[in-house]
Amino acid sequence: MAEPRTHDTGRPLRADARRNREKILTAAVRVFAEEGLEAHLERIAKAAGVGSATLYRNFPTREALIEAVYRNEVAQLCDAVPGLLAERPPYEALRAWTRLFLDYVTAKLGMAEALRAIAASGGNPYGQSRDMIEAAVADLMEACVAAGAIRTDISPADLSAALAAIAVSSAPPAGREQAERLLDLVLDGLAARP
Repeated sequence: MAEPRTHDTGRPLRADARRNREKILTAAVRVFAEEGLEAHLERIAKAAGVGSATLYRNFPTREALIEAVYRNEVAQLCDAVPGLLAERPPYEALRAWTRLFLDYVTAKLGMAEALRAIAASGGNPYGQSRDMIEAAVADLMEACVAAGAIRTDISPADLSAALAAIAVSSAPPAGREQAERLLDLVLDGLAARP
């Protein structure tokens, strides 16, 4: 993930400013989940343990905060890949990551309207998220291929599209259980055959 930079100078943030920014993003995810995207920003500042001025210095508008939350969620999803591959066999890492992907898409669906509004006003909240996610899938698939765990005739773009379709089609009210069954079906179809 790119290092956050100050708005005025473009220099990397000091360690304490970076910690404050991370606390704000963590609190924003929690508060937005509990109260919706119209939650008071002062409530987020309080939940983060920072002053309102600190929140506004980092995120001058609600839209800037929502966009940063979204980008942070994408980065966390993608940054999980190396740890999963270090802790588990590749196929199990892929399976675990698909569950994290479901969590990510479920959170994103709650932000969809706000993200569309940001895009309509000229912002680019999605930036490189699709490329980042596809790269994460590619890393997982390469490890699985090297281990002989999956077929070689499916591309990361194909698997990414399947994962996105499952996550979106199984959003509430269909639910998580259906999404996990469909993920298992796709992953079983991806597994290498003896």
